[in-house]
Amino acid sequence: MLDRIRASIHRHGMLAPGQRAAVAVSGGADSVCLLHALVELGFAAQALHVNHKLRGAESDADAEFVAALAARLGLPCTIRDAPIPAGADNLEQTARRLRLAFFRDALAQQLADRVALGHTRSDQAETVLFRFLRGAGTAGLAGIRPVTSDGLIRPLIEIPREEVRAWLRERGIAWREDSTNASLAFARNRIRHHLLPGLAHDWNPAIEESLAQTADWAQAEEAWWQTEIDRLAPEYLSHDSSGAVLLRADALQSLPLAAARRLVRRAVELAKGDLRAIDFGHVASVIALSAGVEGGRVHVPGLEICRSFDWIRLAPPVPAHGYRLSASVPGITPVPGTGLAIRLELIENSETFEEGDSVYNDGMDCLDWNRLSGKLELRNWQPGDRFRPVGAPADEKVKDLFQHARVPLWERSQWPVLTDNSAIVWIRRFGAAADRAAGPGSNPLLRVGEVPA
Repeated sequence: MLDRIRASIHRHGMLAPGQRAAVAVSGGADSVCLLHALVELGFAAQALHVNHKLRGAESDADAEFVAALAARLGLPCTIRDAPIPAGADNLEQTARRLRLAFFRDALAQQLADRVALGHTRSDQAETVLFRFLRGAGTAGLAGIRPVTSDGLIRPLIEIPREEVRAWLRERGIAWREDSTNASLAFARNRIRHHLLPGLAHDWNPAIEESLAQTADWAQAEEAWWQTEIDRLAPEYLSHDSSGAVLLRADALQSLPLAAARRLVRRAVELAKGDLRAIDFGHVASVIALSAGVEGGRVHVPGLEICRSFDWIRLAPPVPAHGYRLSASVPGITPVPGTGLAIRLELIENSETFEEGDSVYNDGMDCLDWNRLSGKLELRNWQPGDRFRPVGAPADEKVKDLFQHARVPLWERSQWPVLTDNSAIVWIRRFGAAADRAAGPGSNPLLRVGEVPA
């Protein structure tokens, strides 16, 4: 078995020559086997243990067991108490996040070059089956990665659980049994104790090996796709000023479906930070949005995805807040929820400016100060707003102007509107209202400009 573990380390590039691993040891059979094996192979640097305090005295006894085991093997041992916060929604996920944070801290502190975890081929099979039952695609069926980008390795990933226990028994090595591993309240335990044994008995005696091979196959497929999506992403994905991810609907439709699905997953990961709780249906709904009508919306866990004109925008949901601010003259008023501000300044009509900066810009950016009361406010656009731009024969709905100018839906809620005693006198991009716009005979002028906040 040691030869096979060494071969797995070499095959997956888990450790370069001279590198050492800190070994995560819970006290269970798999992690105890891993620690002994890496000590014998010369790869172990120290032991790590996390005590979640979930089982009272039993948890404390696990920590004491690991400390004593590391001492017998001549290794340092770092133990962290990490109780699960009260009210945690998902006990297993919360515990996993706390452990991963500990392991990353150990790597950041350079306690070792890698952190080795004791996942076996049996864990791999259970993971693949669990994800298949939940409707995962190829990426999900890749299961547990032998090596991760953040420095985690799994040297036992090709060794069955029963072989691990047999190896320990042959050598007289003790381990601890976690009482929660027998609880059928956890889905993984139901798969381990009932579903997989039933499949092995009734359908395929080598089901564990078959599922592990599926993971290996899927990992190779996904590694290739990772490279391909790395190539496509800069061409098809971009970010707006708020950091949201933008994707052209027509570009998505032009791709083969397999590539489009993976590009959507990459966009979701960039916008959300991870792919937790994202399933086939969520990806399919975004693909459908790219082929559907403008103005559609899709909600996936942690994201709001909206299509406007040719663009699909992916961003965490942020409630829009209306604003109504006093606009000083002269002065600069930041527009909430955006990266811009509106600058107001009084100027003489006779003033000259640098080339390209006209005095009243054909009436579009300058207001006749004598037609204003001076009680100016800056507020956000509101449904039902109307005004008459310069050159228009009558009032128009601002919503219609947005449509003609192809202003995306997600930009409209914070769109700045300047009012004078509640009457709209200027709107970003559409300029001054016709009845307040400056003309050649106006003096002084109120110049309205847009600057970075």
